[in-house]
Amino acid sequence: MLNTKCRFETSKASQYLQQLCKHFAHKVEARFDDREGSVDFARGTAVLIAEDDVLVITVTAEDQDGLEQTKGIIESHLLRFAFRENVERLNWD
Repeated sequence: MLNTKCRFETSKASQYLQQLCKHFAHKVEARFDDREGSVDFARGTAVLIAEDDVLVITVTAEDQDGLEQTKGIIESHLLRFAFRENVERLNWD
């Protein structure tokens, strides 16, 4: 399994976690509360943790293509929801 992680600094970490999980729950399996969430996509899984001023996202997949696809889905949606944050891309490790 491959994985990658990013830290999105924001005072709205819990809000974005819940918004993302609610959005994805319409099409795929998603579980969440105000501090932790996970979303099971076709090619990978995203785990979200809301800390005080940061949303930590870990993406796991079986192969590089699945990792990139899952990472891209999470990133594009988060940046769309967080448009007021003035962030152009996430920094994955």
